[in-house]
Amino acid sequence: MKPATVASIMTRDVVSVSPGQKIIDVKHIYEKIKFHHHIPVVSNNNLVGMISLIDFMYRINGAGLDDSNAVYYELSVADIMTPNPYTLEPHTSIDSVAEELSKGRFRAIPIVEGKKLVGIVSTADVIKYYLLRN
Repeated sequence: MKPATVASIMTRDVVSVSPGQKIIDVKHIYEKIKFHHHIPVVSNNNLVGMISLIDFMYRINGAGLDDSNAVYYELSVADIMTPNPYTLEPHTSIDSVAEELSKGRFRAIPIVEGKKLVGIVSTADVIKYYLLRN
């Protein structure tokens, strides 16, 4: 039997931002959308970075929830993103994804074809897969 691939469990409808956007847009995504706590950064349809909730919280330096705080307009996505994130391809086995996530370096991994973002998979996605399999 062929092993299941990450394409079968990844989130395909990925919310992303571009490097030039201000981080107020990131704040609004975190406030309004239920999704992974990682936001891919895309430029010209190519994945160029990732923002984690921790990256965001660290960089806003206690700015709070008030949209008028200057930090939200001074910093851009490019200022807080992690460039050149670790990626996997859709044909990667779920076992391989689980192994990579178990190392603790990532909690979500963008899935790409070439450099084009096609999905994202999180630790929670992998856990759900194994729980439902039993």
